[in-house]
Amino acid sequence: MSDLIWLSDKQMRRIEPYFPLSHGVPRVDDRRVLSGIIFVIRNGLRWRDAPKEYGPHKTIYNRFIRWSRLGVFNRILAELAAGGGKPDQLMIDATHLKAHRTAASLLKKGLYPDVSGVPKAA
Repeated sequence: MSDLIWLSDKQMRRIEPYFPLSHGVPRVDDRRVLSGIIFVIRNGLRWRDAPKEYGPHKTIYNRFIRWSRLGVFNRILAELAAGGGKPDQLMIDATHLKAHRTAASLLKKGLYPDVSGVPKAA
């Protein structure tokens, strides 16, 4: 498959400081798993439809869920957004998506990154 996504060395060095420390058993290759997560999300696939080159779909899914709950992706996205500085232009996307009625619960469960910067209610 030629359309696979692979994070570069530069991209990995930039986000590695936000990865949680491995406790005991070394983790499976972070580049392979994160590239698989990006591929699945970008293409709107089910986890089990991830190409075999990224490894077992269960590993990709488990890492995504675990790191989402730990806020790893929130920290990465917030830091990358802050590092860009103030934008010269703002663009509005007129795309309309119909959300499932349970989509609102994803933020409560910690499965959807909250990068708005708004303080959380106590």
